Amino acid sequence: MYVVNKEIEFCYGHRLLNYDGKCQHLHGHNARAVIRLERATLDKLGMVVDFSEISRVVGHWIDETLDHTMLLHKDDPFLALMRDAGEKVYVMDLNPTAENIARHIFDYVETQGYPVTEVALWETSGACARYLPNAD
Repeated sequence: MYVVNKEIEFCYGHRLLNYDGKCQHLHGHNARAVIRLERATLDKLGMVVDFSEISRVVGHWIDETLDHTMLLHKDDPFLALMRDAGEKVYVMDLNPTAENIARHIFDYVETQGYPVTEVALWETSGACARYLPNAD
């Protein structure tokens, strides 16, 4: 099995609903998404996936969708205020935890046809959430 990782850094803000702690308040992170791709065989160039292609497709999506964006739950009362203020907001169906953001990135990468097996989201230098589908 051949395995490659592509790291993409971005900044985002969020807050967690129904959370009793610091993360109930609006705050931001300098994040690093680590996208793991696997294939049993290499393509004609000897690659799992060209790193520049992942940057172009997934990196562009992250830049346009998540980077320097406030990620909020669809029921967050701050949503209307942020929109009214002209702030860039991305609405999530789930609480915008590191775990749910990792899953969201995974799902996007998978829809693009890449052989993604895991996405890790480093929310800080010491805190990482990973999403692996069907992990036993």
